[in-house]
Amino acid sequence: MALEASFELPPKKAIEFFRKKGFVTSFAWQDVDRAEHQAAFTVAKLMDLGLLGDVRAVVDKAIAEGNTFQEFRDQIEGRLVQAGWWGKAEMVDPLDGETKTVQLGSPRRLRVIFENNLRSAYAEGQWKQLQDTAIEAPYLMYDAVDDGKTRPEHKAWDGIVLPATDPWWSTHYPPNDYGCRCGVIQLSADEVRAMGKTVADKAPPSPTYTWTNPRTGEVKEIPVGVGPGWAAPPGKGRAEALREQLEARLKEWRDGR
Repeated sequence: MALEASFELPPKKAIEFFRKKGFVTSFAWQDVDRAEHQAAFTVAKLMDLGLLGDVRAVVDKAIAEGNTFQEFRDQIEGRLVQAGWWGKAEMVDPLDGETKTVQLGSPRRLRVIFENNLRSAYAEGQWKQLQDTAIEAPYLMYDAVDDGKTRPEHKAWDGIVLPATDPWWSTHYPPNDYGCRCGVIQLSADEVRAMGKTVADKAPPSPTYTWTNPRTGEVKEIPVGVGPGWAAPPGKGRAEALREQLEARLKEWRDGR
């Protein structure tokens, strides 16, 4: 499924999520973990806050108006070229003070910026929406795009149905890597039955691999199939946050009886 086909309407909660972000500058993607990405907008090697703000504004417009990648590119590429943030350049790495040849703007980088920010915003917006309807529809089904580009682990997870409160979602809620096109489908008990599905007794096995951040030296155990920059939810785990939401809403319901 094409990216644009997934984003036909401007979801209010996705827009709200994106607009709450602050700004952070970074030299490399490894400098900013997923939790920080959730709280701040960043583009690796874009150290000018004014220019970073220009890129953010065009991403915001793409989310709000459902713009295609080509529309996004047409609106920002000229500004980046004019500002000199395009092609190869020499840049001092603040980590070690060395001057390095780096890639600034390019069509490929613009696509990464566009897709990662839109997919993340829509996923977070959907998660917020899910919490509002979790009592009526408490299950999630992992939904992978089943084609030649799908990662084998994501393909194996396709169709798995688990309670939205299952801890597995705190580490596997998509997107799970750069270019990941996976999503989730929220279901009620009746919808699970109508689809001929059953709620899994337990989450799939979750073997991990060891990843050492080359910038910081931090060592993490990350689920296989999940990219190192996508391995953790912000703040509280999603499952814990949703469980608290469910308990609060159930308490309100009981108190009102």
